[in-house]
Parts: sequence; structure tokens; C-alpha cells
Amino acid sequence: MAKQSPMPMPMPGGGGKLGKIIGVLAALAVLTLVVKQPVQAAQIVNSGFSALGAVVDGFAAFFMRVAQGTQ
Repeated sequence: MAKQSPMPMPMPGGGGKLGKIIGVLAALAVLTLVVKQPVQAAQIVNSGFSALGAVVDGFAAFFMRVAQGTQ
């Protein structure tokens, strides 16, 4: 017989009604933006990925500097 773990992993409950409503409204807003203004939507996505790349570069530079200091 298999042992049961003393504390089972919590499973996400999917949120309440408010969370689902907010998610649906956000999805509709994104869909509307893409359909009505596709060029601007593409620019927003492009700038978002650029910002994400800058964050990753910053973390990489930080950890490389930390690693150099420990040698």
C-alpha cells in the first residue's frame, strides 16, 4: 500500500466570479484592440517584449556582476 503524503498540494480553485468576469473583459478588450487597430496592437506587443528583454538583460548583468565579485 502506498503512503499518502501528510499535506496534499493545494490545487487552484479557478477563482471566483469576479476573477472570471475580469478575465473575460480583458480578453474582449485585447480582441477589440487587435481587430480595430492591428498596427497599434502589434506595436504594443513589440514594446512589451522589448521591455521584457531589457529586464532580462538587467538581471543577467546583475548576476554576472555578483559572480565576478565572489571570485
